Amino acid sequence: MTSALDRPILSKSAPVGVVVRPVAGAASRPVAKPSAPHVTTAKLQLSTKAAALVLRTARVSGPVFRDDAAALTGLSISTVNRQVSALLKAGLIRERADLTPPGAVGRPRVPFEINTDGYLTVGIHIGYKVTSITTHDLQHRVAGAIAIPTPQAEDPEAVVAQIGASARRFADRWVGKRLLWAGVAIGGRVADGGFVDHPRLGWEGVPVGRLIAESLGLPVSVASHVEAMAAAEQVVNPADQSQNFLYFYAREMVGIAFSVDGAVHTPAAGPPTIGHFPTGPTTLLDPDRTGRLEPTVSDSGILYAAQRAGLEVDSLDELRTLARTGNTVANDVLTERGEVLGRTVALISDIFNPDHVILGGQAFTDYPEALPAVSKALRATTVITQRDVRVARSAITVQQKAAGAVALDAIYADPLDALSYTA
Repeated sequence: MTSALDRPILSKSAPVGVVVRPVAGAASRPVAKPSAPHVTTAKLQLSTKAAALVLRTARVSGPVFRDDAAALTGLSISTVNRQVSALLKAGLIRERADLTPPGAVGRPRVPFEINTDGYLTVGIHIGYKVTSITTHDLQHRVAGAIAIPTPQAEDPEAVVAQIGASARRFADRWVGKRLLWAGVAIGGRVADGGFVDHPRLGWEGVPVGRLIAESLGLPVSVASHVEAMAAAEQVVNPADQSQNFLYFYAREMVGIAFSVDGAVHTPAAGPPTIGHFPTGPTTLLDPDRTGRLEPTVSDSGILYAAQRAGLEVDSLDELRTLARTGNTVANDVLTERGEVLGRTVALISDIFNPDHVILGGQAFTDYPEALPAVSKALRATTVITQRDVRVARSAITVQQKAAGAVALDAIYADPLDALSYTA
């Protein structure tokens, strides 16, 4: 097993149909249209549309010349020229005249690149306990981020409305930037139109997409969070699109997603459920002997096991600190978590047999000292001797990157069409 751990570590908006006046000096924000806000479920796949191919080339390989872009995308030079002209007019890319080769004869070759200056998207990851709100440039880089406790209320719509209000206040900080789109990554099942069933939160048919769109005055894409995390890996590393990978996530919740040929599989019945998987034998973990994966390896499950083992800790940070300062019980709890996760990853990987396995979530990244235990348990359980297993590149920012992937999904999939919703 290989593992490379990266360490990068509002007043309510006006109702739909009411003009929102921009802050003095700011670029004009999209004005909510009288019609219903545009809400969609994210496609989470690398698009083959000509404009999308050229935009992706600008993002991944820019600054790039047009003839090189044609070679990279497989498009004709005339098609590339048309798409570059359209994307320049839209402001999604920019030319770099300063990089024009000196002494060229005839029409100068001017490279182009993604425009990271004028536009932002808003990403929201709604977690069981913590919600992160981020802004992202067109390169998928995090421009700014905050984390808030996920609001507690009996009415799910009130929870989402509070999150939308916080996102609106955060978005209003970005004076001079044009906000193009918003994306929501959340656990549970996401139906067409951005309706969410989230058993852990007790939600059923909650119109998350519409509520966030009304708060922000932006079009919104919604996706299941583990699938969004898999999509973020594709955004970060699009060169692997010809291969398939299994994404395994673990933190407070556990889940998997599968990507084939640049597209994250999104089952009509919702994401695969693995929280009930049997854990096998445990020593310190799962003191109530539920035998189920999520109560055993979740953050709250780990903390509960540590407390039942006699440790006076109130947070995972305290538990990790104890482990790193020589407390053997704390280390054993975290190491056993790695062992249980390693066994589960092996069994699920043997079923799908992907080219790669990517481990994401703070259960893997926040205590890398347990990664050898993950690796050992995986090797002891799997029947595949040469399994390529990696730790997610997003590391501790995985939730932010997932929300960003959803926020940028429509723009990356069909950039010129996406702009028609943000005029």
